[in-house]
Amino acid sequence: MKIAVTSSGATEESAIDERFGRAKYFIIHDTESGESHTIDNESNLNLQQGAGIQAAEIVLSEGAGVVLTGHCGPKAFKTLKAAGIEIIIGCSGTVKTMIDSYKQGDLKPVDAPDVDMHW
Repeated sequence: MKIAVTSSGATEESAIDERFGRAKYFIIHDTESGESHTIDNESNLNLQQGAGIQAAEIVLSEGAGVVLTGHCGPKAFKTLKAAGIEIIIGCSGTVKTMIDSYKQGDLKPVDAPDVDMHW
């Protein structure tokens, strides 16, 4: 399975980016191979609207089954849920720490967004 993690930097040692749609990067980690790669989300950082939906489409195109992030707004949440992707919010620390916590079963998906639109 692939895990998409919002990141402030380009490596697993980077801090989690709190905002899903306007995260600077996504780290895509494959739990089967143990490999990760980085996707630059710069094109969505300054969008007036729709950043969450655009970011969700990136995650979908990568084949991720779960998203780890700090916060997720309603439009992105709806798009991700409709595709069957689990969403885990409240993440902090490094990308690697959150991936490890997920693998150990310490993180649970949520059923609702935790911020309003345009957060």
